[in-house]
Amino acid sequence: MTSPVHQAREALGKRLREMRKDARLSGRQLAALAGWHESKVSKIETGDRSPTEADLSAYCLHTGNRDQCADLVATLRNVESAYLEWRRILNTGTRRRQQASVALAEQTKIMRIFEPVLIPGILQTAEYAEAVLRRATRFYRIPDDVDQAVSKRIERQQVLYRGHRRFHVLLAEQALRTTVGGDEVMIGQLDRLCAVIGLPRVLLGVIPAEAQLPIQMTNFVMFDDRLVLVEAVTAELSITQPRELAMYGRLFAELAEASVTGAAARALVRKALEMRTAS
Repeated sequence: MTSPVHQAREALGKRLREMRKDARLSGRQLAALAGWHESKVSKIETGDRSPTEADLSAYCLHTGNRDQCADLVATLRNVESAYLEWRRILNTGTRRRQQASVALAEQTKIMRIFEPVLIPGILQTAEYAEAVLRRATRFYRIPDDVDQAVSKRIERQQVLYRGHRRFHVLLAEQALRTTVGGDEVMIGQLDRLCAVIGLPRVLLGVIPAEAQLPIQMTNFVMFDDRLVLVEAVTAELSITQPRELAMYGRLFAELAEASVTGAAARALVRKALEMRTAS
């Protein structure tokens, strides 16, 4: 099976091949201009060899695409780091991942979060966080350091109250209904959300269940305009490529348009809370 890294190299190679062909250069001609062995062009364009940043500069120079160089370099840097399997991230437990999240949050001026199913960590109560992390520990069969990880997750929430950071959080209405840890835990978590709606640095939007969504998607977090983290079942994707960042920015904006805030968001949270207290 082709690895995601190799697939990304193939995509980059295809883009370079199109640039070369648009410039009406053969592989042999480009190699001669760049001072390479002619097989190097073929290996780069098929994804069998990763280009260096100098190689990308040569492609741009000789094909007349200097304006694309920065974007290609960002793509190259993203290839090796974009796909990290959870078994590597969580091989010592969940605490280290929480520490990394704290550092990222502290370096960010505006964090945009979309969650379709769960309440995001930045807004979780300790009880809700513990239930989420224990479930992850069981599922991924990793060392149990949940108590320390919960402590780090709660520590991260201090960024909500200090500095000049801003947070725009979008929840699908399903996230208010997904059971985590039982009714008592959910009641505490939903109460917490009602309080969060009034925080000056936080804009909380809820996307009603009947809203039309632009595309099918998973959860993601945007750190300023420099990084997007996307959580899949087996891996975490780190996206830094400018074109992709712009696309996520556009997606978040469309989701925000579909959301309700303020009193309307609080009403949806209270509706979910009433269902829990009535049961």
